[in-house]
Amino acid sequence: MPEDAFDQVLADHGLGNLLRITPRTLQINVGKRCNQVCRHCHVEAGPTRTEMMSANTVERILWLIERSPSIATVDITGGAPELNPHFRALVSGARSLGRHVLDRCNLTVLTLPSQTDTAMFLAAEKVEVVASLPCYGANNVDQQRGKGVFEDSLNGLRQLNALGYGHPGSGLTLNLVYNPVGAFLPPDQSTLEADYKRHLEDDFGVVFSHLFTITNMPIGRFAKDLERADELQTYMDLLVANFNPAAVNKTMCRDLISVDHKGRIFDCDFNQMLDMPARVPFRTIWDTDDLTAANNHAIATARHCFACTAGAGSSCEGALS
Repeated sequence: MPEDAFDQVLADHGLGNLLRITPRTLQINVGKRCNQVCRHCHVEAGPTRTEMMSANTVERILWLIERSPSIATVDITGGAPELNPHFRALVSGARSLGRHVLDRCNLTVLTLPSQTDTAMFLAAEKVEVVASLPCYGANNVDQQRGKGVFEDSLNGLRQLNALGYGHPGSGLTLNLVYNPVGAFLPPDQSTLEADYKRHLEDDFGVVFSHLFTITNMPIGRFAKDLERADELQTYMDLLVANFNPAAVNKTMCRDLISVDHKGRIFDCDFNQMLDMPARVPFRTIWDTDDLTAANNHAIATARHCFACTAGAGSSCEGALS
């Protein structure tokens, strides 16, 4: 499949190029160090990765957030973002500027000896936790994320629940993320959310706010896994066959700016991992003093973008329709 296949499909549907609108979300990848090694990880994060955002870069990002009033949400990801030594400074700084903060947490990091007070810190700062849990049973989770991960994930969820996370009226949002464990699309988000809520509460006494279903991106470890199983082309054909034109203008890249651990600018976290720079006037956080300068510029696309527009569509906040 040619790299410009997505652009051709957009043209065939009379949609033209994807263009940026006013940025509302700044997604920050603070590094690739993680305490897990997951089969589906497009970041290819793990315990041996050394890429980490510096204190100087964090300071510059906070300076830029202050001067970019359209940025309402600061979305922090990794790796396991909590393992970056400057994670708390970034969270507290963004909160002090009045921004909503999301922490994309793998849950098991909360059980590490070095992270015993992390859940309490998140609660004190009223951070929204977006937590990965690819199934409500141990077998599928451990298959995708490693032996014992499901039980450690439950322990992390219980820590968060004990602080009020996931309970109505607490003001502490706990959203879970479902990724398929194979080469198929996620099921209906609302139906799966109801199944998750029933099983997790009945079987384990765990509650949460909402479930996000996210289509696995055919890059990184997941792409390599598909190649080994001779399923990459089949998966790409599935994504193309399920292209949904209604999802195109709702994709996260339209009002999101992605920053890597070095401070480089991308259209999304997926493009970041493929080293596809954004087509905006500035290449790094040091080249601009206002992120709204990205308005109306074309978004860099390639064949992996079919994952965000297949079926109900997919973004960092789940299904698009």
